[in-house]
Amino acid sequence: MGEPIAVGVLGAGYVGLVSAACFAEVGHRVVCVDRDERKIAALRRGEMPIYEAGLEDLVRRNAAAGRLTFETETAAAADACKLLFVAVGTPSLDNGDVDMSQIKSAMEAIAESSTDDKIVVIKSTVPVGTGSMAETLLRSKARSGVSFDVVSNPEFLREGSAVHDTFHMDRIVIGAASSAAGERVREALAPFDAPVLMTNRESAELIKYASNSFLATKISFINEMANLSEKVGADIGMVAQGMGMDKRIGPSFLNAGIGYGGFCLPKDTRAQLFIAENVDYDFKIMRAVVEVNQLQRQRFVRKVRAAFDGELAGKTLAVMGLSFKPNTDDLRDAPSLDIIAMLRQYGASIRAYDPVCGPKAAKLLPGVPITDDPYEALRDADAMLIVTEWAQVKSLDLDRAKAALRRPLVFDGRNVFDPAAMRAQGFRYFGIGKP
Repeated sequence: MGEPIAVGVLGAGYVGLVSAACFAEVGHRVVCVDRDERKIAALRRGEMPIYEAGLEDLVRRNAAAGRLTFETETAAAADACKLLFVAVGTPSLDNGDVDMSQIKSAMEAIAESSTDDKIVVIKSTVPVGTGSMAETLLRSKARSGVSFDVVSNPEFLREGSAVHDTFHMDRIVIGAASSAAGERVREALAPFDAPVLMTNRESAELIKYASNSFLATKISFINEMANLSEKVGADIGMVAQGMGMDKRIGPSFLNAGIGYGGFCLPKDTRAQLFIAENVDYDFKIMRAVVEVNQLQRQRFVRKVRAAFDGELAGKTLAVMGLSFKPNTDDLRDAPSLDIIAMLRQYGASIRAYDPVCGPKAAKLLPGVPITDDPYEALRDADAMLIVTEWAQVKSLDLDRAKAALRRPLVFDGRNVFDPAAMRAQGFRYFGIGKP
C-alpha cells in the first residue's frame, strides 16, 4: 500500500471496532471514538466489549504499536483525520423504521468538531437517502469555510467471522456523489485487495438491504422446503445439496433450521418492508420471509410438545446454545430467547448451555440456570434441544450425553447430527426436514 492514512472510526460496536482494528492492521493510523466511557476505558485496557474471533489479538497488538487509539470525543478523530468512518448503531423502531438518532448525532458532532474539510464515510446500515440527508445536515452545521463529502460504504461482515471477512471481502461497495471523494475511500480500502464497485450513494445504500434481504429469503425458503420434506418423506439435507450444486443457486444459506436471528437480518428485513411501504410498494416476498422465520421457531416448540403428548409441565429441557449463531456472544433476536420463552409458558423447566454468552444471557433469562459445561446442562434432563450449532455441541461425546440425560431424546434445531447414526446409538431423534 501507499502512505498510511489517518482514519477516524465513530462507533466501537461490532462493525466499528472490527473495522478500526483491521484498518490499523493494514497500517493506517486509527482513532476509534465511542461515547461510552466505560467501553473506551475497557478497550484501553485491552478488554473486548464483544466476543469476535481474532479481534482481541488485533486490538491489543495494534494499540501496543500505537496505530490504534481509543477516545470518547469526536474532536479527537476530527483533529487527526481527514477520513471519518461512521459505524454507529441504527436499531429498529417499533414500526420497523430505522432509528437514525445516532447517525444524526454523529453528523452533528463531526460538523461541530471539524476545522477543515472531511470525507465522511457511512458504514452503518441506513435507509436510501441517508447520504444526502447527512450531507445537508453537515453543511448546515459546518463552520465557515469547512466542507464535507459523504460517501456510502456498506459493510457485509458476518458476526463470528467479521475479522476474517474484512480481510477476505467478496466486494467493496463505494457510493459517492463526488468521484474524488470516492477515489480517496478506494485508496484507504485498497490494502484489503477486494473487487470494488463504484456507484451512486442511493444504489450503495440499497445494495446492503437487498443483500441481507435476499439471504434471509434463502433461509426462509429452505425452511419452508424442510417443512414440506417432513410431510412427504424427503431429506432436506439431500434436497439442499442438490439445489446447491446448481451454480445459479449455490450452497450458501441453504441450511434448514429454526430460522435466522441476530441484529442484521431481522432489522434489515423489517426496514426493507418499511422502505417499500413508504414508496407505496407491497413487498409480498419480504413479508412472507419475515412471517416464515417467526413461525419456524413456533414449529420447533410444537415438535417438542408433540413428543411429550402436549404436556411439558414438570419436564426439564436442556437448551444447547443461546447466541443466535456460533462464535459470537450476540443474543439480539436470538431464536433461543423466543423458544425458551414459549417452552416456559408451557410449564417446562429450562437448563441452558452456552460456551461464551452466559453472563449476557443471565440478564435476559432470569430463573434459567446457565452453564458453560454441556454435560451439566444435560444432567437428568428429559431432552436435549440443539439451538446453536457451536463446535462444542457438534463434538459432544454422545455416549456421555446419553448417560447424562434422563431420556435419550434429542431435538436438533440445526441438523448437527446424522439421524440414522443417532438412532443407531439409541437416541430418539428429531431433526428439521428429516423423514
